[in-house]
Amino acid sequence: MINSQPLVSVVTPVHNGEAYLAECIESVTAQTYDNWNYVIVNNCSSDRSLAIAERFAEKDSRIRICDNERFLDVMPNLNHTMRQICPGSKYCKVIHADDWIFPECLERMVEVAERYPSIGIVGAYRLDESRVNLDGLPYPSTIVSGREICRQNLLEHTYVFGSPSSLLIRSDLIRKRDPFYSENSFHADKEVCFDLLKESDFGFVHQVLTFTRRHNESETNFSKSYNTYRIAKLMIMKTYGPQFLDPDEYNLMFRNMVKSYYAYLAKSVFDMKGRDFFRFHKRELKKINLHIRSTKLLIAILKELMNPLDAMRSARDALKKRALVCGKH
Repeated sequence: MINSQPLVSVVTPVHNGEAYLAECIESVTAQTYDNWNYVIVNNCSSDRSLAIAERFAEKDSRIRICDNERFLDVMPNLNHTMRQICPGSKYCKVIHADDWIFPECLERMVEVAERYPSIGIVGAYRLDESRVNLDGLPYPSTIVSGREICRQNLLEHTYVFGSPSSLLIRSDLIRKRDPFYSENSFHADKEVCFDLLKESDFGFVHQVLTFTRRHNESETNFSKSYNTYRIAKLMIMKTYGPQFLDPDEYNLMFRNMVKSYYAYLAKSVFDMKGRDFFRFHKRELKKINLHIRSTKLLIAILKELMNPLDAMRSARDALKKRALVCGKH
């Protein structure tokens, strides 16, 4: 039975993940699917992460440890991890060290991918802390054209990609890209889905198969404070809209997103966002040849002032937040 199953390379990058790493590894060893190998990439952890991984590797020969000689930042290390997939693998499953997968995850995802050779990426419902999401596809849509799912994402905000832990990817597609993820983007995992789905289809399992933990406060707080999600949506539209939408669709969507973006920046003025906030957005926009136009921003600010209650409320809330932060220190 094992020989009849295609090989799946499971990979986990870890840096100081001792709190959840054992649970992550145990979710792999508990799979109903047998033909996998597992590479755990230890990124110079100073806690017990390496010892935990080695303990599991001693018990199961399918588990291998890759111990980095020097520390790598998040995205370079994730790319380094993707290079560790087995040359003979047909599929790759990323699992972040603080996430885990349900027992039937590999079996169900591989089953769909094997049924439809045109599929490059397989997703499923996800338990995101305490709620289920990635549920934008109607049952029983097991396979969707890659171009169509990207169009749905751009036009209707149908979000089924999740994070790297949510997906199974065909290994050949990974081997064709080096680096696999852009190291110059906060949301490179979403961008790579758009790139791969230009030439492949998307498979989906209508079953909860992965778990994502939201404990990384520093990352979450940065994304919320600077709203990296909003800038990422604009960047995705600017980069991939012309490739997946017809010109009229793209022009309408892009104009509306830019208008909404300026309204957000104007509101941020009254929210008393600091210089670093606006420098961040200016820098990120420059990456896709967009620039914050002073005239457009001024018009958006004037529109915000036409609703003085909202402007005053934003300023008041910002002052309260600042007072709370100062009180903690």
